[in-house]
Amino acid sequence: MSAKRKLYDFLMSKAEQMTEEWYKKIDKSEPSGVYSSTCPFGIEKLKDQNYRFHQNAFRILIEEESEVMKRMESWILETTSDLEHVNTPIEFIIREFMSTRNVYLGFIREFVDANKESMTIESTLHYYELILKITDQAIVEYTHERNRHLNEKLRSQNELINELSSPVIVLSDHIALLPIIGEIDNDRAKLLIENTLEQCVAKGISSLYIDLSGVVKMDSVVAQQLFGLLQSLELIGVVPTLSGIRPEIALTAIQLGISFENVRITSKLSQAIEQ
Repeated sequence: MSAKRKLYDFLMSKAEQMTEEWYKKIDKSEPSGVYSSTCPFGIEKLKDQNYRFHQNAFRILIEEESEVMKRMESWILETTSDLEHVNTPIEFIIREFMSTRNVYLGFIREFVDANKESMTIESTLHYYELILKITDQAIVEYTHERNRHLNEKLRSQNELINELSSPVIVLSDHIALLPIIGEIDNDRAKLLIENTLEQCVAKGISSLYIDLSGVVKMDSVVAQQLFGLLQSLELIGVVPTLSGIRPEIALTAIQLGISFENVRITSKLSQAIEQ
């Protein structure tokens, strides 16, 4: 049996012990996160995840690195999408990665001391390098996937917020209101146009009041897109009426040469509805 295989078998024989000792030592005083859970099911799940990390990491001694990383990536995808891990600050998770890595090095040292007659400095350093490499790669990949997962979640939440913040509200048969509130950036403007056109068609709207009194800022690009929305509404048979245009927004439109000559405009929404 090769020395690598012997070391692998030795580390696997200690894997459960590593997990139990690791769990005893982790800081459970944090107010939230996966490590502070008191739920028995959650604790067992955490221990199982830790144990399976050992299984994946130790296989670097008996398998090709590419195969080991495939296993590790599957583990990373599972843990980064786990709600308890998502709610745990990343610095706490990296801290436990590093703690686990140090535990591995300690057990490798124990194995080397017990097999001094068959160990060389080169082979000992090689084992250290392998374990350091796989754990460091796991830290990098975990951080990358964690950021990707959180960014995707943030993007979905922003899309939902944008949809909810630009609703087409039906006032009566074929007449609706679009109140626009807050700052409009380029991405929100695009969603606003798409959602408004879709909702007007779906709800059979022929007259739409667009109230801008709640818009605090609008740059030149967004102003042009708003003008594009007005033109698009006319193309699908919807008559737009603008209300609540702030002076700074009106000035931006004038500077861009945007004409609202054929658009009904009122200073207040109440006036538009009365008309």
